[in-house]
Amino acid sequence: MERNVEVPTGESVAITYELAGLGSRFLAVFIDMAIQVTIALSVLLFFAWLGSAIPNSSAYKSQPATRDAEKIGEAIAIAVFVFAGFLLFFGYFILFEWRFEGRTPGKRLLGIRVVRDGGFPLDFTAAMVRNIVRILEVALGFYVVSAVSTLLSPLNRRLGDLAAGTIVVREGRFERAHAAPPRVTSSAEVDDGHDLTAAQRELIRRYVDRRAGLNAASRAAVAAQIAVNVRPHLAASFEFLSDDDLLVHLAETSSTSS
Repeated sequence: MERNVEVPTGESVAITYELAGLGSRFLAVFIDMAIQVTIALSVLLFFAWLGSAIPNSSAYKSQPATRDAEKIGEAIAIAVFVFAGFLLFFGYFILFEWRFEGRTPGKRLLGIRVVRDGGFPLDFTAAMVRNIVRILEVALGFYVVSAVSTLLSPLNRRLGDLAAGTIVVREGRFERAHAAPPRVTSSAEVDDGHDLTAAQRELIRRYVDRRAGLNAASRAAVAAQIAVNVRPHLAASFEFLSDDDLLVHLAETSSTSS
């Protein structure tokens, strides 16, 4: 069943997100796990080949080995493999979701992404918390508890989402993560001398932070609601910029001036 969440942003403006369903989320996990297993098998095959080649080398045979040394070597190898396995199967999700705007390869293919409450981009802390909890979810019946939690939660949240304060939303499959920055074609209008209130500047900043998760129609509607209150405060007309491009431009000039 399709579920939406409406996020208020102030000044009677709200952004509506379509929540990702259980099917798309678990298909994304399956794709990611297939990638992880492929990497793990490739590494194991390499080390298996390496392990069979080294004992047969003349340099290895010339070195006397004791039973204690072999045990220490085996213990170190096991520790390394356990740590590497943890990094691969859990660090994988943390890294991709943190560095690629809430998207793992599986999520990118399915057109979904993770965002924080309020529609803000995922940060490192939230990515780490939701994926550390993933360890517990895997241990408790291999995502069975996660499936139940997602079905019962009004916001389709698994345990990791509840702990980290995140939701998983859909995005336009053919949308760019960020629209191209606006091209200012009139040099006379670059130095606009706008006189915006602190509340208006904050509203623009929050819109620009969230716009990556909106489809084209939602982005245009929200930008229009904000721009209609912003344009009268600008010294220049900026008629050559769309509402969305105008807000991005104002956010960029505001951050540069600060």
